[in-house]
Amino acid sequence: MSNGNLENSGAVGGMREELWRLARAFFSGLALVLLSAQRGQAQDPELEKLDLPELPPPQPNEDVLLRMMRELQRALQKPVEQRRWVMVIDLRKCVGCHACTIACIAENKLPPGVVYRPVITEELGEFPNVSMRFIPRPCMQCDDPPCVPVCPVKATWVRPDGVIEMDYNACIGCRYCITACPYNARTADFGLYHSDHTPQRAAYDEAPSFEYGRRWKREGGNSPIGNARKCHFCVHRLEVGELPACTTSCIGRATFFGDANDPESLVAELISKPNVMRLKEELGTKPKVYYLV
Repeated sequence: MSNGNLENSGAVGGMREELWRLARAFFSGLALVLLSAQRGQAQDPELEKLDLPELPPPQPNEDVLLRMMRELQRALQKPVEQRRWVMVIDLRKCVGCHACTIACIAENKLPPGVVYRPVITEELGEFPNVSMRFIPRPCMQCDDPPCVPVCPVKATWVRPDGVIEMDYNACIGCRYCITACPYNARTADFGLYHSDHTPQRAAYDEAPSFEYGRRWKREGGNSPIGNARKCHFCVHRLEVGELPACTTSCIGRATFFGDANDPESLVAELISKPNVMRLKEELGTKPKVYYLV
């Protein structure tokens, strides 16, 4: 073989080796990208580091809201299916001020006729020995909710953390769920505005709500107009480390909220008391709203 042929053969071999090196580098990088993507898909976004409110260290006789916020932040570090949100309402402390009702309306931009947390007034005794009892009634977030299976389009379901959620865009407004709920905890949005029959629609009527982590603006007959609506424990607040609006606005600190799966939480402590009850337990709906009496 001539020197020229040897040189050409060496050059081809060197080129082949260089191509193999580049190919190995390319496919190794591609595999790394795919592996990283798979890991990213497998990772629960709920477990990613959250930008939670900074809280002061525990102090003696501090506001109970601070304890509940710490417990909320602790719960958010767990996968969503390991949480069990519950609400406890102390009827001995409720004074019937309706601050929770108004806070809920303001937080969720509720229109006329839609109330997520009414306060029921009950008169006890006979004159002259008469007293009043006030019963806040949010959605019970039942473990076995009658409202879910009756929906013909599967627009409502139970989340892994126990909150009953709705898809306004899927809801067809048949109102089967409203009829099925034994607690009257669902209402229909008929498209009314607080400033109806006035010269100009008020700004607060046009403000969007952020229920279920989405931006909802009531206009043009679009969702949530025409839909069934309900309390959702302010999940859009929970997921950023904030307590429900009804809990933070209670002037008597009669409403407690937290993760019942955390044995050290305040709510887990309260629901173990002998003076705890739930509404219509005989129906087997297993509500996650407890009352202290």
